[in-house]
Formats: sequence, C-alpha cells, structure tokens
Amino acid sequence: MSDAEYDHAAVERRWQEAWDEAEVYRTPDDVEDPTYVLGMYPYPSGKLHMGHVRNYTITDAYARYRRLRGDDVLHPMGWDAFGLPAENAAKERDTNPRDWTFDCIETMRDQMESMGFGYDWEREIATCTPDYYEWNQWLFSRFHEEGLVDRRDAEVNWCPHCETVLADEQVEGEAELCWRCDTPVEQRELEQWFLKITEYADELLEDIDDLEGWPNSVRQMQRNWIGRQEGTELEFSIDGYGSVEAFTTRVDTIHGATFFALAPDHPISEELAETDEDVRRFIEEEADPEGDEPNGVATDLTATNPVTGEEIPVYVADFVLSDVGTGALMAVPGHDERDHAFATKMDEEIVPVVAPEPEDWDGETVPEAPDVSEEAYTEDGVLVNSGEYSGLESDVARERLTDEIDTAEWTTQYQLRDWGISRQRYWGTPIPVVHCHDGCGSVVLPEEDLPVELPEFINTTGNPLDAAEEWKETTCPDCGGDATRETDTMDTFVDSSWYFLRYVSPDLAEAPFDLERANDWMPVDQYVGGIEHAVMHLLYSRFFTKVLADHEGLEHREPFANLLAQGMVQLEGEKMSKSKGNVVSPQRIVEEYGADTARLFMMQAAQPERDFDWSEEGVRSTYAFLNRLKGMVEDYTTNEPNGKDDAVASYVDGEIDATVAIATEKYDELTFNRALRQTQDLVRTLRQYADYAEPHATTYERGLSAVVRLLAPVAPHIAEELYDELGYDGFAAAAEWPTAEVDRDHVRKRRQLVENTREDVRDIVDVAGIEDPTEIDVVVAPDWKYDALEIAVESDADNLIGELMGEDHIREQGDAAADYGQDLQAEREALSTTLEPEAEYDALESAAWLLEREFEAPVNVRRAEEADESVLKNAEPGRPAIEIEDGD
Repeated sequence: MSDAEYDHAAVERRWQEAWDEAEVYRTPDDVEDPTYVLGMYPYPSGKLHMGHVRNYTITDAYARYRRLRGDDVLHPMGWDAFGLPAENAAKERDTNPRDWTFDCIETMRDQMESMGFGYDWEREIATCTPDYYEWNQWLFSRFHEEGLVDRRDAEVNWCPHCETVLADEQVEGEAELCWRCDTPVEQRELEQWFLKITEYADELLEDIDDLEGWPNSVRQMQRNWIGRQEGTELEFSIDGYGSVEAFTTRVDTIHGATFFALAPDHPISEELAETDEDVRRFIEEEADPEGDEPNGVATDLTATNPVTGEEIPVYVADFVLSDVGTGALMAVPGHDERDHAFATKMDEEIVPVVAPEPEDWDGETVPEAPDVSEEAYTEDGVLVNSGEYSGLESDVARERLTDEIDTAEWTTQYQLRDWGISRQRYWGTPIPVVHCHDGCGSVVLPEEDLPVELPEFINTTGNPLDAAEEWKETTCPDCGGDATRETDTMDTFVDSSWYFLRYVSPDLAEAPFDLERANDWMPVDQYVGGIEHAVMHLLYSRFFTKVLADHEGLEHREPFANLLAQGMVQLEGEKMSKSKGNVVSPQRIVEEYGADTARLFMMQAAQPERDFDWSEEGVRSTYAFLNRLKGMVEDYTTNEPNGKDDAVASYVDGEIDATVAIATEKYDELTFNRALRQTQDLVRTLRQYADYAEPHATTYERGLSAVVRLLAPVAPHIAEELYDELGYDGFAAAAEWPTAEVDRDHVRKRRQLVENTREDVRDIVDVAGIEDPTEIDVVVAPDWKYDALEIAVESDADNLIGELMGEDHIREQGDAAADYGQDLQAEREALSTTLEPEAEYDALESAAWLLEREFEAPVNVRRAEEADESVLKNAEPGRPAIEIEDGD
C-alpha cells in the first residue's frame, strides 16, 4: 500500500467543480418525497468558525444521507444579514453596513463551498435585501390587520453601548447584560411596537407536548419562559392606598400570611420612595432581584388580610417582580422557602397552616401542625390553624376560598410578555408606518407602498435613520398630508421567524412564499442549531407559523418537526472564542488536511449534541485514516485479487452486512459518530483480511463499495474519488445507499463472542507466558449447558438448581450440572442468552483467521463431541474453552 498522502486540495476542487457543473444539489420545486433539512442560517461575520463548520457538517451529512436514501432533499443556505454588529463595524471603518455585510457574505460563501457543503445556492437568501425585507413589512401589515400589533409606552431594556432596545430574551444572566456586547442593561420608558405573542401563549405552551422530535431541555426552557401559572387574584387593603391586587397559586395558605410584599417598582413603592429615605435607598442602591438571598425594607404600612381581617406589615422586597403576577404578594413563610428565608431574616412570624396528610387520615379530624421553624413545608396537604377551613384538603380549600372571598377570582398568569420589536438602529427592516401630522395618527403603509427601503447610511451617533431628514419626511397614505416615517427598525428575530418559508420560493415577487410549495415542504424535517436559540428564535418561529396558519392558509402549525441542538467545539475544555485567543481556523485545517478530514474528525469525535475538544492529534489521525483507505482502493484496483470464497470471506461478508445495517440505523438517529465507528471498524477488518490472505474479489470490492458509500455523507470528496476509482458510473453523492438485512441481536452476540474469545486467548498467552504458541484449540460448550442457561434466564423459581435438575438430560450430567447450576445461580441477575451451539460454532469457525493472524498459529474450532473432557469442562455458552500449545 502506498504511504504517499493524497492530494486533498486537487480532489476536493475537482469534485466541487463536477457537482456544480452537474447541478447535483439543485432541488426541483415539485417533488414526490420531500425532505427538508436546515441549519440555522448564520450571521455574516466574515469568517466561518468551528461552530459553524460543525453545525453545517451535521445538516450536510444528513441531507446527503437522505438523498442517498432516495429522498428529494431541500437543503438551502442564507444569511441573517441585518443587525447591530454590521452597523457598528461600518461606523468604525467609515463604510456602510450593506457593503460590509455583502463582503462578509462573499467570504463565508467561499468558505462554505470549500467545505463541500451541498447547498442549492439558487435558493440563497439575504435578509438585508429589499426583496426579502419587503415581506417582513408585508407580514407586519397583516399582523396589524389581525389585531396582533400594538404601539404603547413601555418600560424597556436599553443597552447604552448599542443604543437600542433589547427584548427580555436578549438580556442575559444574573448581571442582566446585553447579549451582544455584555454591557449592563438599563430600564427606560419608550413608545414601542409590539407583536402580541401573548395571544398565542396557551397554544404555544400546550403544543410543546407534541414536539416529540425536540430535546426535552429545549421544550422545558420554552415552558419556563412562557411561565403559565393558574391561581387566585385577590385584594388586600393597604391603609392610605386602598385595595391592592395580589396573585397566588396557594390561596389555601392565606391564614398563614404574616407579611405583605411589594416589588421595588410597584407604584406604591415608588410613591413611598419620594418620602421614605430607607425605601428610596433600598430601591436605588440595594435591591438585587438576582441575588442569592431575598432582601427588603420595612415600611410603615400595613395590609389587611381579606379572610382573617388581621393587619400584617408591608415590605418592599426585591424577590417580588413587577412582571410576575401583579408585583404584590401575600407572604406565607411557613409554606414558601423564599418567604421563609425573608421572614427569618426580618424576624417575622412563621405560622404553619398546612400539614402533611397522615397515612391513616379519616378525612374528618384535623392533623397536627408541622414544625416549620427551620424549614417551610411546601407541599399540598390538610389545612390547620385556618379557622372554618381547617381539615380541608389543599385543593378543596383553594376552590372554596376563591369562591367565598368577595374580591377573589381564578386567573391565569404568564411570564411571557408581548414581543417588543422596535430597535433604534439603521441596519434592520424599516417598520412600514408613518406618523401623520394632520391627525391620522400612526398609519401602516398599504401594500403598494412596500418596500420601504433604507436610505443611504449616515455615520452618526444614535440612530442614523433619525438623521435621514429627506427620507423621513413623507406623506400620509390616508389623508395625503405631511407625515414622518417611523425611524425604528424591526428586531432581526422577525427576519428569522419565517425565513425557512422563503426558501421554498426565494424569487417569488407576489408573496412572501408560495403557499402550495410551503404546504408540501413544511414542516422542516430536521433543524439544527445552537441551544442558545431555544427561547428567542424557536419561540418566535413557532408564533409566526401559527399566525400564518390562522390567517394565510399554511397547513402546518409548527415549523420544525425535529430539532437537534448541537454541542460546542472546545479547545482544552473552553469554548473557542477570539477573546480567549483559542480559535482554530477552519481555513488552515482545510489547507493542511482537507475539508473531508475536518468534517470526518468533527463528526466522529462525539454525538452531535455533545461538546467536544478539538484535537490536532485527532485531525492527523483522521487524515491518516483517509490516506490508508485510498491506498486500499488503489491496491485493489491495481492488483485485482482472486482469493477463495471461503469461511474467511463469509466472516467478512457478515461484517459488511452488519456494518451497513447498524450504520444505517445510526444515520437515521443522527448519531453519526457511531455510524462512522462502525465504518472504520469495517475498514480495519478489510485491511486485516487483505493482510491475511488474497481476498475474494467480490467480497472485498463489496466491502470497499460499502465503506465509500457509508462515508459519502461525511467525507464526500474522497468518497467521490474512490467511487470513481472503483469504476462506478455517476456520482457517489447520487448512488444507491447500501442495504443489508441482519438480526441485530444475532450480530451483537456474534461480535461479543468473537471479541471475548480473542481477549481470552490474549489473557492465557500473557498469564501463562506463552511466547511461541503452535496451536490453539477453541471448544464450544455442550448443548446441555445452552439449555441450562436458557432455563436460568427465563426462570423466576427461587430454587434454580432444583428446576435445572428437573430436566433429565441436564441431571444426567451429574456433578458437572450441579457445578454449572451453582455458577448460574450466583450470576443470575447478570445472565443473558447467547447464540445457539451450532451458530456459535459457525461464528468461531469463520473468525478463526483473526486469531491465526494475531498469534501466527493454526486455530482449531471444535464442537463439544470432538473435544477432550479435560478441556470441555471449561466451555460455557458464549465463552468457549481454550487450549494453547506452547512451542517452547
């Protein structure tokens, strides 16, 4: 075999050009068996990083696999091309965001093509082009028509560095930092445009259960973000302020409310801060909603419990949030951990009012109150110390109290808030609204006035659109009078909330997408991207899809059938980042080792969902593997082997079938690393076969052909090269996927048998110090032991040995049967069936060459009746007896 490295650059260039010329990856509009595979489109930052390469290798491998299985595959690529980073980069370089963005797109497209990603580039989109963002504006208008757009004053998250509003989902961590620049976020009051995602809160929450192809972690993150709570809203009276609404999910604990708490930004708290220095200082300097411990300040106010009439102290506390519930709550320290911690700190009373239900409770008596001095009891139970409600179970008490308290009513609260889409920046979709000077108010532009295109970029502080005076001044479409354009642009998550629909008809000029094609292709069969988008992008996309289903005739209410959240690429345990200086350049890897090496290494290193460490040693090892494989194919095509169709060939044929079957299953599951491990093991078997004897040509060629096609999704260039060298017509990218029907359980047992036997031989040689084995006997166990094992596996009898001895042919074995029965009894919990005796013999006979090759000694596989009793007594099912003659 040649040791020369193959010219990966020439191979990759040759096949990329051939694919382009033959339009291998073009997707027809009308298809019979559609499969939609999509990776989250990237922001065009200028260079691919290893996270990009991994993400898009996953989708490319799966798209290629489905194409090889005969599917019509839609696998497009586009660019999330609007956004503040391009605007900031343009300001720093005194250019404009459009030129900067398209320069970055060109660079990244070239890099993607060098990786061999099989995209249909005819469907490429860039969200910063008017023919795309026109439809953002059209959708805004449609949402407005359906009552799903609102403009109102709101307290918003403001990034002083980026000088723009951020959605709640774009504020990260306990320190509340901007997701783009890590600047602490401030609160400001601004007039904003909102999309009413809360109108779909219930459906968004309930349909999560149907997303069975999504990771449980992502589904739970969405549930938590929507944050639906069902409970009771009721009024407490505060002297001087009247009735104050509070929300609780545990109104059954109301008799244990020992203080009342207000959020720092509750209107009463803010009014108190004007005259109470302690409250002002707490609100402005001390309140920390993300702190480890609840904190607060006492006021001179008291609140009246609507059930007991008791006056309880009022606190301003940072663990109360204005956007959760009503911003005011009754605190029950006996039955809430956070309230308990605060009450302990403030020396407030802690009263138990719910007790665990006793095991023998008769439903009539009131159980003893629990001790809650050290720890709150937070479960449901039976009410105690609750007046006429004592003795009721928690759920019954909640219903009665809600019905009987005059001001109480059942209600549902959500953490989810409407989606504020206004952004004070230039590089985004202009909101299609004008503000009339003559009394029409804010007017949404009609379809014939779309798109509203961005003016020339003005390099200024703040929002450049505010400085575009000529662009801003316009006329009102309703009255014809003077008007000013809206200068806010849309959050870029609007772009990505429907981009997957644009790919089905990217050049359509009459609508955002062709409805018939969208209904054929949607939902996306396999979507791949980072888990950091679990809340924002994925939730917004679900919202848009549901609105389009309700109002535009889309037949699907969920955008993505299956979701894979890929793990990170790390270096020495840390995420790669420019700031840490630990970035590995994909371009360098492609130049030194080739795209196939990078792709194969990444896909074999770990399951797609897992993080993994980049390893130069692993890259070199992968490159060496591809070189060895190419050498094997060259040797085969040059030397044309003419070996026998014997037991060895039979073993190899069996391994080919097993590899194809298992690797196919793993490709279906997207566990590419396991599919590739199977493929590499088959390559190793084929090499051993060729080293041991002249291979049978049909078997060896079949094995190489299977390997090439199994590698084609992940290492497509070298697969094409080897497919061509093997003499096949057409492209490996369009070949038929290899098939094999095998019994997976039989394969597992056979492989385990062979590997255990080889390991046992090694152990005997090592322990006995045998330096020159001259002959190896491998003896299969007698039939009665297989029968005994099967009985032991299936039996639930307490006396296993007695059950075994009930079988005449086993009892006849005397002491041997008794000894084996004791062994089975001792290992009973770990027992499993093995191959049948004849199947075990056949498997060992066909694999004997592996032992002969490894130990350079003849191997005799013997049935039980052919062996000496002294050897046979050690043979067990799945663990044949072994005798080795030492030449020394």
